[in-house]
Amino acid sequence: MIHDIYLIRHTTPAVAKGICYGQTDLDITESFAAEAGIIRRHLPENIGLVYSSPLQRCSRLARHLFPAHSLSLENNLMEVFCGDWEMRHWDELPKEEIEPWMTDFVNVRIPGGESYTDLHDRVNRCWSAITEKAKESSVAIVAHGGVIRSILSGITGTPLINSFKAFSLYYGCVIRVYQEEGLLKYETLSNVAPTETEQHKPKSFY
Repeated sequence: MIHDIYLIRHTTPAVAKGICYGQTDLDITESFAAEAGIIRRHLPENIGLVYSSPLQRCSRLARHLFPAHSLSLENNLMEVFCGDWEMRHWDELPKEEIEPWMTDFVNVRIPGGESYTDLHDRVNRCWSAITEKAKESSVAIVAHGGVIRSILSGITGTPLINSFKAFSLYYGCVIRVYQEEGLLKYETLSNVAPTETEQHKPKSFY
């Protein structure tokens, strides 16, 4: 039997809308304190272990939420690596590069980077280790949208290609994963929609 696991997406990153980013170590915005305050209201006091992506938009939130804990920084919890596209505008990416990936982002790697399957494989290795630790105490994981969707896809049997439609995860969302009758299930505790939508592909594909 595992204890509850809380999946927390980082707060709003300091980056212009339309910029492609994955493992770029972005700063946080001035809304950090307010967003973190909302997150904290949905977390219990008895968190035993805290895992985080090492990227500062996650690790700074983890330290802010759990100042008394030692963080386990896990590279496998980082967002998908966007390779040659990191910090370039989605709408300026060459059509011959973007189209194959948009057609099959699950299996096609970003030039110099990862595919969604690559991310899912490494996240799953980390998730397996964390769920073993969750047999001892409750856990918090501070990570990225792609990472959390990958985890939820795994526990629900949702195909990766459907995960973006199945799981709308906004900045600062909190998801509780729990075990019931031997199965892992989840519930959304907080998921505040932003005033401005995120852009994670060229406008022509929306």
